[in-house]
Amino acid sequence: MVRQNKKQDHYNQQPRRKAEFIKPPNTLKAKVGSGGLSEDILDKAQALLENNTVDFSPLGEMYLANLMRGAEKANAMGKGDDIEQVISMMIYPAMQLKANGSMFHYPLVTSVADKLVQFLEVIIEPDADAIEIVIAFHTTLRAIVMGRITGDGGRHGKELLDALIAACQRYFERYDYNINDKTENNYQDNFKNWFQYQCYDRNISRGPRKKLSLCPAPFSISSSSEGMKTTAQ
Repeated sequence: MVRQNKKQDHYNQQPRRKAEFIKPPNTLKAKVGSGGLSEDILDKAQALLENNTVDFSPLGEMYLANLMRGAEKANAMGKGDDIEQVISMMIYPAMQLKANGSMFHYPLVTSVADKLVQFLEVIIEPDADAIEIVIAFHTTLRAIVMGRITGDGGRHGKELLDALIAACQRYFERYDYNINDKTENNYQDNFKNWFQYQCYDRNISRGPRKKLSLCPAPFSISSSSEGMKTTAQ
């Protein structure tokens, strides 16, 4: 798996929300009680996970389709829509990709999805540039899954993940809402700067806003003997 420096978590931003799984009540456990499992059972379960040959593509494509639907909902979001609910429509499939990637021998999927989850945990709202980044993550994840690129992708996998991370960092720098400082005054100042950009910098009387190059150039991705090959278009 491609490992990231712990200091880079959430792109040095303060998370605004926490992505987490909601566990349903375990009625069977309530009936039969609980107890420890033997080492033999745990070893067999671990071996099953490590040696499983289940095709991840159908499951991965389902989560990717849900992620794209979330991005489309965010793009069409109206004044009456709940921002947190819309963001959750993108976080949930991203969390599923993160959780299932390594289990099915796609650790690069887990690494990429993890950075997407962290991005979505921080943003104030899914504006046009944020959605552009989400779609860049989706395109990357889909290329990995459809290309059946297992493993960490080697050097090319790291370069691609670094490019996505850099795009997210440019987004936060562009909007100047580093909210890592938890003091209320600094938070309000940063939010004010972001809000003024939304209201004034995009004013139609000043002409169309110059497109911000947030995302890396598109990549064509294919399997190769040295891992994953990426080529800028």
